[in-house]
Amino acid sequence: MKEVVLALIAGLIVGIIFKFMRLPLPAPPVFSAVVGVFGVYFGGVIASWMVKFFQ
Repeated sequence: MKEVVLALIAGLIVGIIFKFMRLPLPAPPVFSAVVGVFGVYFGGVIASWMVKFFQ
């Protein structure tokens, strides 16, 4: 849980810095893109579970 909180804080700081520098945010602006990133991550987790299960 500590990693999640630290990642959130780092993301907030980066977002604030980018806004003050008037740069585009380095993140997908569409919710479906964020869901796609989670899908890729969880797909990798499921694949590693399957490899461990079938060994």
